[in-house]
Amino acid sequence: MSKVYDFLKEAGTFFLATTDGNQPKLRPLGLVFEEDGKVLFGVGNFKNVYKQLVANPLTEIVACKPDGHWLRYTGTAVFETEQKYVDKAFEIFPNLKAIYTGDKKMMIFHLENATAVDIPMMGEGENLL
Repeated sequence: MSKVYDFLKEAGTFFLATTDGNQPKLRPLGLVFEEDGKVLFGVGNFKNVYKQLVANPLTEIVACKPDGHWLRYTGTAVFETEQKYVDKAFEIFPNLKAIYTGDKKMMIFHLENATAVDIPMMGEGENLL
C-alpha cells in the first residue's frame, strides 16, 4: 500500500468519484493516512458523499502530481468499525475535531478489491498493488 499512500501524499489533493442515482459526483479530498497496511480516507456521516458510498460503494480516486503522473485507484469502499481509525485521523489532523462533534461523525474507509495504476503523461502505466 505504501506506493499508493506515497503518491496521494505527494499529490496533496485528490478526487473521489461516487454516484448519486445515475449522476456521477466528484469532489476533492485531502484526508488520507496509512494504518494496519491500509490506505484510509475519511468523510462525514452527515455529508452526501457518505450516503453515496453507502448506497454504492464502488468508487475511484484520482490524483495528479506536478511531474505529470496521475493515479487511478479503484475499488470498493469498506467503512471501518474500530474507533482507533477515527482517533488516528484526529491525531494526524487535529483541526477536524471541531467539525466532527455530536451527531457529526467521521467515517473512515479503505478500498478493497482495488487496483492502482500510476500513469505517466505519455507511456504505459505501472501497477502499484
